[in-house]
Amino acid sequence: MPDTLKSVADEKLSTAKKIVEKLKSAGFEAYFVGGCVRDFVRGVKPVDYDIATSALPEQVTQIFKKTVEYGAKFGVIAVVQDGNTFEVATFRRDDIYEDGRRPKKIHYSDAREDVLRRDFTVNGLLMDPETGEVIDYVGGRADIEKKIIRTIGDPLIRFSEDYLRMLRAVRFAANLNFTIENKTFSIIRENSHKIKIISAERIQDELTKIITRQGARRGMELMKETGLLSHLLPEIEKLEKVEQPPRFHPEGDVWQHTLIMLELLSPEKNGNFNPALAWAALLHDAGKADTKTEDAKGVHFYGHVKRGEELADNIMKRLRFSRVQLEIIKELIHYHMVFMNVQKMRPGRLKRFLRMPNFDLHLELHRLDCLASHGMLDNYEFCVQQLKKLAIEDLHPQRLITGDDLIALGYEPGKMMGRILKKLENEQLEGKIKTKDEALTFVEENWRK
Repeated sequence: MPDTLKSVADEKLSTAKKIVEKLKSAGFEAYFVGGCVRDFVRGVKPVDYDIATSALPEQVTQIFKKTVEYGAKFGVIAVVQDGNTFEVATFRRDDIYEDGRRPKKIHYSDAREDVLRRDFTVNGLLMDPETGEVIDYVGGRADIEKKIIRTIGDPLIRFSEDYLRMLRAVRFAANLNFTIENKTFSIIRENSHKIKIISAERIQDELTKIITRQGARRGMELMKETGLLSHLLPEIEKLEKVEQPPRFHPEGDVWQHTLIMLELLSPEKNGNFNPALAWAALLHDAGKADTKTEDAKGVHFYGHVKRGEELADNIMKRLRFSRVQLEIIKELIHYHMVFMNVQKMRPGRLKRFLRMPNFDLHLELHRLDCLASHGMLDNYEFCVQQLKKLAIEDLHPQRLITGDDLIALGYEPGKMMGRILKKLENEQLEGKIKTKDEALTFVEENWRK
């Protein structure tokens, strides 16, 4: 971990400990709970710290100066301290879950009952940060040692409370490199169709965590094995056995190619990258299943980019992506095949290509695409060299003349003026026009007033 991130993590841990100490000094029980304890047991420094306590929500708000009551009716208060936010939850047990997400009613209880209502044994540990003692009511430590994801209690009951937990089981197994316990796995397979009950926004968030963290490839494989993929992303499941030309794709079918891209992406950036890149890696060849043709010359995927954009648009709207996210991902898909022509482009077109918004994402997607197939990076390296060689003014030259200059020459404002200015910029990018006088001469020679 870089020193800066390490110091931030240490500061966050110190603040979380102070919150626990303050609750205990006020006469309440308080522990670290959930994923942070799991990470401590695994010897990994946690990113976030959740706290469970016997203090009621109104007592928590009295003890701490700055709090946010965003989950108060479920016993959860956000405590803001030293620039960080920590969830402080009162020990509770839950009534039935009528909406498949939240309990109808909660009852404040003790530490043991609070743990027994949670999802998986590995997330059901408590820890006293002062002594380091870990309290385990559910066999979580043994499952961490065995690298197993298992529900606390009956998996059918746990999943019926919130079917998103099926997808979370896949995420934890993939991110932690654990296996899903047999009974838990079987119940997920039997109930995978019920994932459609869950809101699109929650599914989108969970899928993004799967493909942007460690074990992204394993996450997709587990989704397929459990049946979740066929209900959430059937367009991606169709990519299996869509064979490709071995000359360019020695790795195999489109499904294998996509998995390799995700595998390359997740450990390299350690999860710290733009999620649009991961979604583009997942969806960039989605159109191949619908466009595959064969003739005497071999296998072809004519129009797969356009079809891929259409499928991506459908998927992202279905999962309620924002308009901004949708447009970025579709742009990445749209241009991913253009790189094959970069060394043949005229200077003007190449410069326009290199200065596109989010070009760093386009370039990285192309690199991953190559590494997951033929391995040839000549076009990638060409673009990198061009970017090093070209200055900002080469890619974004200052206008030599303006609309006012064209009006002074006698041209009418309108669409033609925009076309003139665009053509002039292209001539600049090509290196054919370098001065204002040359620009004025070019305009008068090519357009009538």
